[in-house]
Amino acid sequence: MATPSTETGIVVGVDASASSAAAVEWAARDAELRDRPLQLVHVVPPITMPDVPVDYARYAEDRAHEITQDALKVARENAAPDRASQVTTSVLSGPIVSTLVEISETADMIVTGCVGESAVERVLLGSVSTGLVHRAHCPVAVIHNETSPSPQAPVVVGMDMSPTSELAAAIAFDEASRRGVELVVLHAWSDMGPLNFASVNWAPIEWRNLKDREEKAFAHYLTKWRDRYPSVTIRPIVVADRPANRLLEQAENAQLIVVGSHGRGAAGGALLGSVSTAIVHTAQIPVIVARQG
Repeated sequence: MATPSTETGIVVGVDASASSAAAVEWAARDAELRDRPLQLVHVVPPITMPDVPVDYARYAEDRAHEITQDALKVARENAAPDRASQVTTSVLSGPIVSTLVEISETADMIVTGCVGESAVERVLLGSVSTGLVHRAHCPVAVIHNETSPSPQAPVVVGMDMSPTSELAAAIAFDEASRRGVELVVLHAWSDMGPLNFASVNWAPIEWRNLKDREEKAFAHYLTKWRDRYPSVTIRPIVVADRPANRLLEQAENAQLIVVGSHGRGAAGGALLGSVSTAIVHTAQIPVIVARQG
């Protein structure tokens, strides 16, 4: 079977599911915005049964090429005609997640549908998308096919000012800049949940001081991003609440949400933070999980 292109660019793991078609459509537009090549990859898993009939093996090969050709048609329908040469297809053989994880080592981003072809994957987040957001070596975009957000809708990013949120910020600002839309930047300085003081106009002086300090620190933190992306309109939201709830709230009117792979106090890079997990599993719009190396 084919080997992946040396200039990997943006990679889409494709199958015959509706969410895969949505992933190809989204990736074709994003690759065009970034002026990067697009590679459509279908991975044929190993056949574990003994004495596989030759006809079945031939069918699997033919079906794999049908899937990539269908994906190629979708990609070309959603990209400019002059970009046809920058869209390639590959049919690979091996464990699906491990093969895509290996490709991610040289990819700009890997894109997958939120669910796959099997009945179980249509109920739960697909095993391929789950594996990639936990193990990929580059940012992972998980695409849902339930909604088609407006191209004028904002991009949303969660930022906790930790080093791990820097990549999420960079991706979000770049996406908002290329799309020419507002960027909603949400910072939860405390994730204890909303505190119910006796009155909205009353809180202990120490709490108010802490709140003011965090808002000023976040405004200062955003300065460097404003300088790098002067054309991007930023709408900062600073809350003392669980960030996943507030990000999902903002996602209702957004076209894309970007989150870090793990946040404050996360252990290893193989772990996916609780906020990222909630967003990937719950959001109905495209989600980019900012993974790296």
